[in-house]
Amino acid sequence: MSRVGKRPIKLEQGVKIAFTAPTVEVSGKGGKLKRDLPANISIETKGDEVHVLNKGTSASHKALHGLSRSLIQNMVEGVAKGYTKNLELQGVGYRAAAKGTVLSLSLGFSHPVEFDLPTGITASVEANTKITLKGADKDLLGVTAAKLRKVRPPEPYKGKGIRFAGEHITLKQGKTAGK
Repeated sequence: MSRVGKRPIKLEQGVKIAFTAPTVEVSGKGGKLKRDLPANISIETKGDEVHVLNKGTSASHKALHGLSRSLIQNMVEGVAKGYTKNLELQGVGYRAAAKGTVLSLSLGFSHPVEFDLPTGITASVEANTKITLKGADKDLLGVTAAKLRKVRPPEPYKGKGIRFAGEHITLKQGKTAGK
């Protein structure tokens, strides 16, 4: 058995979990999330705790046991509290504005970039340069933040671009004038 997979998942107040093989569905105040689990994994609920059970014995089944438990834990935490990712715009004239499910970015291109947010992800902008993404699905939030960063990744000479909050960019020296 996996050490991670053996630990029970504590359900937060107001979170409900339903398992119909192979789909697990977690719902709470943050929304409703669904995920398909491997065939050898099942779930057992005891009071406010959820136990993830493994029917397989191979090493890959043990790894899937721990992975499934972690994914369910992230779903429970996501619908209870939610997740956030913070990004920063670095560069002269770089601005962002949230308009419903669209993030309008001015990043030094000849045109503004319209970034469509997926369902379940919301964005807010502070001081035109700080973007906060929020959502219940940890995986979708990370993928969305990575795609947003990829629109204009930080360049190595001046550091201009979109970066995660607190991310350190090592700058290159550039050309030296004469020898």
